[in-house]
Amino acid sequence: MTTTPRARARAQTLADITRIGRDHLAADGAAALSLRAVARDLGVVSSAVYRYVKSRDELLTLLVVDAYTELGDEVDAAVDAAESPVEKFLALGRAVRKWGLSEPARYALLFGSPVPGYHAPAEQTTGPGTRVVVTLVSIFDAAFRSGQLTDRPSPSSLASLHGSFTEIRNELGTELPDEAIARGVSVWASLFGAVSFDVFDQYGADTFSSRDDLFEYQLACLIELAGLE
Repeated sequence: MTTTPRARARAQTLADITRIGRDHLAADGAAALSLRAVARDLGVVSSAVYRYVKSRDELLTLLVVDAYTELGDEVDAAVDAAESPVEKFLALGRAVRKWGLSEPARYALLFGSPVPGYHAPAEQTTGPGTRVVVTLVSIFDAAFRSGQLTDRPSPSSLASLHGSFTEIRNELGTELPDEAIARGVSVWASLFGAVSFDVFDQYGADTFSSRDDLFEYQLACLIELAGLE
């Protein structure tokens, strides 16, 4: 489809606002974002920016979607280049950590403390925000279908969660049994917990001589938890 000059100009302005918003996010944090400051750096009056982004919350949503999209693109590219389910899982984990360490302010916007007064609109953020977990589920699903996911008895009852797991199966088009989904949720939470500890420097600067090796060990433990062969 051919775009009009007006549409191209609008897209470019939104790209510029996003770029400047990223810079302010890194320098000042999400709570201090200001459309007036963005307008100043863009070289226009604030009323001109309000034609594209009407409030601080809309700017935050723009940055949230932008960050989720970039993270999803990085993860998908890494996973697509791998072959076996184990290799794909390792690629996913490493891509999430690499992006988080290179973009700590944007990672914090997505996975850190909520911004006071801001509520992300689900209709705009759910799709981009679930890309990584959908890819993770697809890895486990492919392993299950090919017999590369170990079947293990549950250490505790999952009966109360059967309805929730059924909804997940229907929504994501997977045949993973309850136990496999429960393990997958644990892997998901543990992976992002490990990355968050690293990105937010919660280990302490001098606690470990090699955080890279620690993370590889954590990934190996998560492979075992998932039951990937």
